[in-house]
Amino acid sequence: MTSKHPLKTARARFDAPALGLALVTLAFVVGCGSEEPVAGSVGARTADARAAARPALTVALAAAQRIDWPRTLAANGNIVAWQEAVIGAELTGLRITDVLANVGDTVRRGQPLAKVAADTVIADLAQARAAVTEAEAALAEARANAERSKQLQSQGFVSPQATVQVLTAEQATGARLAAARARVQAEEVRLAQARIVAPDDGVISARTATVGSLTQPGQELFRLIRGGRLEWRAEVTGTELTKLAPGQRATLTTEGGARIEGTVRAVAPAVDPATRNGIVYVDLPPASPARAGTFARGEFELGRGEALTLPQSAVVLRDGFAYVFLVNADNKVVQNKVEVGRRLGDRIEIVAGLPPAARVVETGAGFLADGDTVRVVDSAAAAQSATK
Repeated sequence: MTSKHPLKTARARFDAPALGLALVTLAFVVGCGSEEPVAGSVGARTADARAAARPALTVALAAAQRIDWPRTLAANGNIVAWQEAVIGAELTGLRITDVLANVGDTVRRGQPLAKVAADTVIADLAQARAAVTEAEAALAEARANAERSKQLQSQGFVSPQATVQVLTAEQATGARLAAARARVQAEEVRLAQARIVAPDDGVISARTATVGSLTQPGQELFRLIRGGRLEWRAEVTGTELTKLAPGQRATLTTEGGARIEGTVRAVAPAVDPATRNGIVYVDLPPASPARAGTFARGEFELGRGEALTLPQSAVVLRDGFAYVFLVNADNKVVQNKVEVGRRLGDRIEIVAGLPPAARVVETGAGFLADGDTVRVVDSAAAAQSATK
């Protein structure tokens, strides 16, 4: 009978416990490396607690409303003078001695704008009037001679030929008197032309007249906005031009933010072939804050029509598109693309993309993402929550 080897017996006793410990260690490592916690385990309960503790955004809902809105046509253009008058001196070589009006002054028709040294014109007028007096005296003498010549001829003391000569002299003297009077009128016209006055009521928009300068032919001294009237010359396309007519209302906004109401005075009968745009002339009220030479945006009122509207706070602009957030039955939001149109006050027109009877987020839409869970409250509560 052979006995067992003592070394092999000891190794067998050592390998059995080591193998059991290795199996237990492997099971623990596999259990810790799994991606999802086992139901009821500590990890699953922690994840559920975190999900339950995640807060939901408080929002208020809005419903689309159909409102009777004005239909408008947008346009851009410049504000210019209705008519401008260029004022200058009609006589040349006269020295300006005083300037009586400046830019922005409101003037009346015939009001002096500048004074000139018209001494030579005044002297010429005085000389012409003296010539009239002389001609009147000569005519009186010629008439007396003609009367005496007629009497003497009737008595036979003067020949008919002498009488004709006297009568001819009377007519010639009368003609010289008429010429002298015409010269007086001409000098009076020259004196009137020497005055620089406003040709119409209006507002001075430019001044180049300076004291001491000499008047030149065609020189502009003042520029006048006739009647102080301004107009908005709006550019619209040829297709849109057919929608406008005199008498329609227009509202424009100046560069300073002022809103002005105007009325269409005329519509251009032709379209610029280069731009395919036409001009619409809009009269502005006299007391408006508009300034000539400025740019303005505006719109024409074409009529009224029904529009589906939402508060502007409900529409979010992202990546160049307009979106609204719809709330489903589970209080989860869905980002929905819409097409917008006109804006009036705090409301905006929804042209397309809004489902019927949709529940739309009114406040807090800018903080939402597709799929977020929300808590719906009334508008006042949502506004109070947003301020906290």
